[in-house]
Amino acid sequence: MGKITFAEIQKNEKIMQLVNMSNENLGIIGYTEHGIRHVKYIAKIAGRILEELGYPAERVELAKIAGWVHDVGNMINRQYHSLTGAMILFEELQKLGMDFADVCAVCSAVGSHDEEIGRPVSDISAALIIADKVDAYKARVRLDSYSLEDIHDRVNLSIYETHVRVNKEEKQIIWEMHMKDHATPMEFMEIYFSRMRMCETSAAFLGCTFRLVINGLVMNQIGAVQA
Repeated sequence: MGKITFAEIQKNEKIMQLVNMSNENLGIIGYTEHGIRHVKYIAKIAGRILEELGYPAERVELAKIAGWVHDVGNMINRQYHSLTGAMILFEELQKLGMDFADVCAVCSAVGSHDEEIGRPVSDISAALIIADKVDAYKARVRLDSYSLEDIHDRVNLSIYETHVRVNKEEKQIIWEMHMKDHATPMEFMEIYFSRMRMCETSAAFLGCTFRLVINGLVMNQIGAVQA
């Protein structure tokens, strides 16, 4: 067993197949994009959150890996995909020769990222949750099948600019977005409210507060939420 890098995980053909098939299956049943663009973004943001908060490079690397693999359970079924994904990865990552403690850290984060049943249980888990929940953006809309009657398509299509900022000194994680008039902030909150609360809880786990800003307006309280 040894240290498997994020770069190695990205290049692994089996992992790539899991990511691609998961995305294809979700497309068939009407979900937004969950493919390479999504996992690449989640890996980047999860790693950057821990890096900018001063966590060790090893934890940053594991957060990136967790971000890349977090949705593979969708290959089996959307329901409980976080748990299914963790089970798949527990075997696959060991086969790749990953250190067993690292396997456990990644699988624990993957298994706890879904808003229906999850909650932050580690630094990697908290960073993964925040990164996953803030990926609302026009590129997530599947242009071959979208409908403005679908609130998820309408909301994502309206979001044309987003920024995740980490302020270590102020202990703040800020997600700022800009929306056009395809949808309203109220519609965004209708489908993202529980995810934003989960971001608040995850930020608190990291000793920070989470601030949501839409079109320049702060949408949530600044005070810390207990993990």
